[in-house]
Amino acid sequence: MLSQDALETLPRFTLGRVFTDWGMDPVPFVVTVWAVGLYVLGVRVLNRRGDRWPVGRTLSFVGLGMGAFFFATSSGLGRYDTTLLSVHMVQHMILSMVVPLALALGAPVTLALRTLPATPRRWLLAVLHSRVATVLSFAPLAFVLYVASPWALYFSSWYDASLASAYVHQMMHIHLVLVGTLFFWPLMGIDPVPGRVSHPFRVLLTLMTLPFHAFLGVTIMGGTTLIGGAHYLALREGPMGAWLPPVLEDQHLAGGILWASGDLIGVVFFAVLFIQWVRQSMREAAREDRRLDLAERRAR
Repeated sequence: MLSQDALETLPRFTLGRVFTDWGMDPVPFVVTVWAVGLYVLGVRVLNRRGDRWPVGRTLSFVGLGMGAFFFATSSGLGRYDTTLLSVHMVQHMILSMVVPLALALGAPVTLALRTLPATPRRWLLAVLHSRVATVLSFAPLAFVLYVASPWALYFSSWYDASLASAYVHQMMHIHLVLVGTLFFWPLMGIDPVPGRVSHPFRVLLTLMTLPFHAFLGVTIMGGTTLIGGAHYLALREGPMGAWLPPVLEDQHLAGGILWASGDLIGVVFFAVLFIQWVRQSMREAAREDRRLDLAERRAR
């Protein structure tokens, strides 16, 4: 997050600045370095002892997951996320949906269980089997947290606080990733985390998120009450007022981004779950065929 003085000097926002105007916030940088470093170290431990680890998982966690996290918080999106609500909304969807899904596909818990020494491994297993982890990953509760958090963010004083405080702003980023992780990680079903449910229920929960994103997006698009109004109106009284769009116009664009991107990412995740479900059914059918063949041969 930028200070008020820095905000006043930002040039006109363009798509190109998303990829060329980078900052270096300490919290996202440290989180990215540690997460990527520990994951790569785990992969190297497996490779040294001759075990295989899918390259796709590494690319998903390091490239797409942590890469998207760093991009959302340190690129032009991070530079302008307190200047334009529409830019913040793009950042919000990356942090709450893209990052958790990609991290889950990377299966870091599985990697940790295969590479940690005995004592840290017991600690991790104790956390995974703890009552707190079980409660937080309980599918209905995780669903409520996931769909309620955006409403609480934009229709309470929380968003105003994130605009006024760099610390609250950074914690909001972490919160979006954590809530997305609680919801999507068990649904992905790759890591042995608590809260995993059957494929039909995974598909149902995913479908249930779509109308909530759409309704929130439409509500923001059609609303006349400004979100973070005092902050955004103050920016338009300064030097950036010459290029900033009207506050309500930018807010309506932000609602459209939330609606469209939420539905798009949700449909992609639904397709992934459906493919997983079909593959699991095919594997179960193949196992059952082998069992029946073996029973038939033994009966002869």
